[in-house]
Amino acid sequence: MDEFPASTQNSVSNNSFLHYPPYSKEDEKLGMLCTTAGHVEVPPLVPYPPYKNDHPVIFRSVSEGRALPEFDIIYVIKGLGNFECLGKTFRVVPGSVLLLLPGVWHRYSPDFETGWHEFWVGFKGDYFNRLLEEKAFSTDKIFFKAGINETMLKAFEMIFDEIKNQRPLYQFKACSSIIAIIAEILTLDRRQEQPDFYHEIVNKAKTIMESNIFGSINLPNISGQVGVSTSHLNEIFKTYTSMTPYQFFIHIKILKAETLLEREDISVKEAAFRLGFEDQYHFSRLFKNKTGVSPSEWKKYISR
Repeated sequence: MDEFPASTQNSVSNNSFLHYPPYSKEDEKLGMLCTTAGHVEVPPLVPYPPYKNDHPVIFRSVSEGRALPEFDIIYVIKGLGNFECLGKTFRVVPGSVLLLLPGVWHRYSPDFETGWHEFWVGFKGDYFNRLLEEKAFSTDKIFFKAGINETMLKAFEMIFDEIKNQRPLYQFKACSSIIAIIAEILTLDRRQEQPDFYHEIVNKAKTIMESNIFGSINLPNISGQVGVSTSHLNEIFKTYTSMTPYQFFIHIKILKAETLLEREDISVKEAAFRLGFEDQYHFSRLFKNKTGVSPSEWKKYISR
């Protein structure tokens, strides 16, 4: 049964839109649901939240404090305010993003003297729960500085359009835009954390590994060529790519193995030998882990 059986929409102002869209059993099976979306421009000297009674009861106490049963993203593009959560207070400025996690108490509001303009979207489902379980979402990361980001603004507009028109599979389309917003927030945050020289070091290390793809990995040699210690190279590479240098090296070897098996009439043993694997069976295990099929099955598949 829908949490809000009847959709709620507010159009009392040209500067506001809010909606709590319905969803079907078919939508629920996708593991992704958009539960609310909207935007509101709160003028200076106006109590927050405006149009309070247009929201379901559990959403009204935002300025006093509440915990929601879903995820919410709040994106402030104008004005100033405060966000309190998990014992911390964050100063909200234009471009700030607030990530609200299910069951986590929080409160936020604009400064009475300035007001603000906020966009928001609420969502839930198994897909988003897995992001939390796999620590893509974290209680350590609930406040972001995204700036005035055109990609995010366009994604919000697409959500609003789908919700307003409710064409077939609009929930699926809205959720794809929610994922785009999440991806933009997380990638911006990760990239802001990386010093500029990380990019140069990682690219140099990748080039060296690619030029030695038929050999074995030599981390001390690579570290010396890029000008950092072996332990620091491991740390930088893992932080920047989410892979260790060894994992990346194996990845490009398996890609090369796919090409060899596809374009040349060679055996699995020969492919393993050319790529520097002394043990054919170790090579086959790695190949299957990466591709889902064994090298011999791969050869049969591409020869069809």
